[in-house]
Parts: sequence; C-alpha cells; structure tokens
Amino acid sequence: MKHVRIPFYADRCRADPRPDTYTSGVPHDALTRLREKDVVRVGDFWAVLRHADVKTVLRTPSVFSSHRGATQIRDPQPADLAYVQRMMLNQDPPSHSRLRRMLTQAFTPRAVALLESRIRANALEIVSSLSGDFAADVADLPLLTLADIFGVPRCDRALLYDWSNRVIGFQDPEYALSSSSTTGMTDMALKALELRPSDGRDPRARDGMPDLYAYAHALGAYKRAHPSDDVLSNLMREDISLEEFENLFWLFSVAGNETLRNGIPGGLIALLSHPSEYARLRADRTLLPLAVEEMLRWWTPVMHFRRTCVQDTSLSGQEIRAGDKVVVWFTSANRDERVFSSPDRFDVGRREADHLSFGHGPHFCLGAQLARTQMRAVFEAVLDLPGVLELDGEISRLRSNFQNGVKHLPVRLSEKE
Repeated sequence: MKHVRIPFYADRCRADPRPDTYTSGVPHDALTRLREKDVVRVGDFWAVLRHADVKTVLRTPSVFSSHRGATQIRDPQPADLAYVQRMMLNQDPPSHSRLRRMLTQAFTPRAVALLESRIRANALEIVSSLSGDFAADVADLPLLTLADIFGVPRCDRALLYDWSNRVIGFQDPEYALSSSSTTGMTDMALKALELRPSDGRDPRARDGMPDLYAYAHALGAYKRAHPSDDVLSNLMREDISLEEFENLFWLFSVAGNETLRNGIPGGLIALLSHPSEYARLRADRTLLPLAVEEMLRWWTPVMHFRRTCVQDTSLSGQEIRAGDKVVVWFTSANRDERVFSSPDRFDVGRREADHLSFGHGPHFCLGAQLARTQMRAVFEAVLDLPGVLELDGEISRLRSNFQNGVKHLPVRLSEKE
C-alpha cells in the first residue's frame, strides 16, 4: 500500500501547522496531481478525489457510514463519540431519515418562496450600506434568515455567530475569539452567556458549549409554551430524545449559517478575480442562476467530509477494508476534469452544474435551495450597485483545513465600468 504525504491535511490539528496552508488558498495543484490516482492513502485515511467516486461513497451509507466514526477527519474522543453520533449529520438511514423528515417542511420550495422577499430586502439593505469589509457585512444575511426559520429571536442572532466562530474557527485564534455586542439580547441569551467557557475547552465536545445547550433548553421551553411557525416550535411537538434535540440545535446553529457565510464572499472573490466574467454577468443578468452554481463549484465552502467503511469493498480498483476511514474531497471533485471542462476556469455561463458543494445522497443539504436564494439575492444587489466592487486590501482567509473560509474581504465601490 502506497502512502503519500501531502500538505493539505492535519490529523492532529491542534499540534500540526498544516492548516496554515489554507491561509494562502486551497492547494488545487496538489489535488490535481493526487486526483490522477483516484483514491489515495493519506496518513490514517483514504482520500477520495474523483467526482464519481465521491458520489458513490455519499450515496452508499450501507458501505460508507456516517454513523460509525462520525463525519470529521479527526476521530472524536471515545467519551464524545456516542453523543455526537446522535446528530443527524452523523447518522445513517433509517435513523437519519426519521430526523430529516422532522425538518423538511421548513425547506420546501413553497417555504423558501415565502421567505424570498424578506431575504431580498435584507440583502439589499446589507449591500447598499457596505462598511468596506464584504465578508463581515454579508455574514449577517444567513444569520437573519436562520433566526427566522429556526425561531431564534433576531436580537439573539449574535449567539449563532459566536457559536459557529468557536466551532469552525478552532484552528484560527482570531476567528474563534470573535464576539458581538450583547445589547438588546433577551434575558435567556444573557443568562446563557454567563456559562460561556473561557478555559480553552474544545467547542466540538459536549462540555465545550454549555452556553449553547443552556440557551437551547430555555428557548425550547419558551416555544413549547408559545409555539409559532418555526423549526424549533415544530421540534417541540415531535417525539425526540434529549440528545437528538441538543444535537439538532447544535447543527442548525453552527452549520446552518457557516457554509453560506463563506460561500457568498467566495463568490465575490471569484468575480473580482475574473473581471471579464464580472462584466459579462453585469451585462446579462439571466446568467445569475448559473453564476451562483459556478461560484459554489469554484469556491467550494466545505472542503471534505469523512465516512467509515463498514464492509470490505473496492473503489476505483483500490481495496478498502472494513473499519477504514474514508474522506471525500469536494474541493477536488468539483474540479474533476472528467466532469468539468477547463475546471480551473471560472465561467458564469457554465452549464456543467453537477457540483457537489451541497453533498449528494441521503445527506444532500436540506438548505440547498435556501442557500441559492440567498446568494442570488446578494449578487442581485451587488449587480444593482452604481458601479463595480474592487478589492481594497488583502483578503484574509480562515486558518482551517475544513471550511474554505473568508475572514476579511476589503472592497470599495468604483464608478468605472
């Protein structure tokens, strides 16, 4: 078995500096070279790099399980594994299907359509009053949308921002320690914040987010007594265990905004890096839906997810044993030259739209249509500006080997066409 050493992964991510690789960009050249081997052994896992192979892994949970070892490259501590396995993200059918059915009503095309006018108004307000840091400004759009859908009071949405920063930014001290004003927050939010740990504990462990769980239970009790038309109120009517409820709240709060929060500035970086495509899109607004799909392909906010093989199998001729860790690389699959012509080129009119940024199979992102709606709303507002946005400083990227994140994107509005 051939082992390959590559710079884009840190198994012991607390001690290994390789997440620094991503502060200067995704190493697409390395991924392109590795993709020639289809499936490659890297450290203690198999890296699955081809588009077709990634789809095979994701649509075959009976062979490649989300539940067995959860979905992060780093193995959870034994004491934490049983708890995180109760999260919908870390379950296989039929348990996964049962939890997913509880949430689908909030993400139907009809439900998303009812939110669209509010989303467009929020996006227009954000873009028309840009502060100069596009990444910081647009981060509020998914927070506003998530708060409305989930049932979190808008005045408490900074909690969602803080929780996702702490979890996603565990490899980046600046990101992990960012916080927002507590002015105007509800009493239950302020009480929960009193439990916010300051001892550096792992925010991905059960005891790492006591403020999140305290708020979840307080808000859940309120929704049980005062139900409304939101996800949390609906969950209070379901037969759901304590662990399932806490994990769903965690998943919504963290994953519900982070991917889009990075996908939107990533889309603008694509336009700024390709001024001719920016001009093409300004001249032909009908390309916007295609452009949004291309932004998601070209930037790919979530770079990978892990599965665990539960029976001996083979993938592209490579033998994989039961118990082996298997990691699908969306950043590689979305630039697979067998699927996308000139895959490194950003093309707002590209019609090869089979990107995997929302996943595939049973775990295909529930909020995919909602994310698309928000991205279209933001870029409609950008195209409505009386001029073009230009880079006005250095882009600051997230130090992470999981999220393709943007911390700061300084821009200015130019009147030149």
